[in-house]
Amino acid sequence: MVPRVVFGRGSFDQLGELIEPKRLNINAPFIFLVDDVFKLDGELTSRIPLAYNDRIIYVSAEEEPKTSQVDELVESIIVTSKERPSGIIGIGGGTILDLAKAVAIMLTNNGKSEDYQGWDLVKNKAVYHVGIPTISGTGSEVSRTTVLTGPKRKLGINSDYTPFDQVVLDPELTNGVPKDQWFYTGMDCFIHSVESLNGTYLNAFSKTYGEMAYGLCKEIYLNGGLPAKEAQDKLMMASWHGGMSIAYSQVGVAHAVSYGLSYLLGTKHGIGNCIVFNHLEEFYPKDVALFKTMIAKHDIQLPKGICSDLSESDLNIMIDVALGLGPLWENAVGKNWKKTITPKKLKELYLKM
Repeated sequence: MVPRVVFGRGSFDQLGELIEPKRLNINAPFIFLVDDVFKLDGELTSRIPLAYNDRIIYVSAEEEPKTSQVDELVESIIVTSKERPSGIIGIGGGTILDLAKAVAIMLTNNGKSEDYQGWDLVKNKAVYHVGIPTISGTGSEVSRTTVLTGPKRKLGINSDYTPFDQVVLDPELTNGVPKDQWFYTGMDCFIHSVESLNGTYLNAFSKTYGEMAYGLCKEIYLNGGLPAKEAQDKLMMASWHGGMSIAYSQVGVAHAVSYGLSYLLGTKHGIGNCIVFNHLEEFYPKDVALFKTMIAKHDIQLPKGICSDLSESDLNIMIDVALGLGPLWENAVGKNWKKTITPKKLKELYLKM
């Protein structure tokens, strides 16, 4: 679990006093990985507490995070810093938070980040790292994984060293999120709550968090009518609780299948989950019906036909990526999932999208 959490409007301004005790010395900088949408936003950047040799690295979140991107960032930080950084602070959405977690790990572990894609492969504790989400829904701020697209697969670095040491949850930072992005990331939270609550890994701990996230998502996206600030606060809490639920269980069909889309087509995580979930009545009938109601209520137009022109080879690549995520399928279907989740079944599913 994340050991330290601050929540509240304006809490971003406490960042300086939160991280300064963790400074190793004046030559060991804090590195701020910041979504480049804030590059021209003087209001946010002026509040980042830079001192000594601290620096900001702006990172694009246009594409899903890649292992090559992590390795490039690590090399750049090592080359330009006199000493190992005091800490890595990620400010942005799920892409930036995942990159921050991965960079913190790779500063203390040898090799390439692709070597650590999997479960419990990290040997050394990461450098101090802080997560500050500027959009709600992914759960990356609390999860024990950092999902990366590598040369061979899309898979997380799942380890006890991955979670942030400190998280700052300031709902004010979600001001100005575009409507479609607000919907897709919120649905990411809804979907992984559904997958947790309907999975074979479910336990009382994950169920409690999952039910809270599920209920908050319904209140925000189905019932509606909440004041804007209250909706922001509740969605940030839904994201946290949804992330906690899957940290103690697992995601399921939508995430496994969407990883294939992301690996081959570069489909962003939130919208990819929505595209897939829209066709999963067989697995989650009640919740897919709710999802379709929420799509209609918020007038969201999901892309269609994204797999219609793919070659047999392309389809096989996506199928192989999806089938490589055994724990997700075991959670969704059970230990004998390979009897029912076949390449033929996945091909039929992809062709619906």
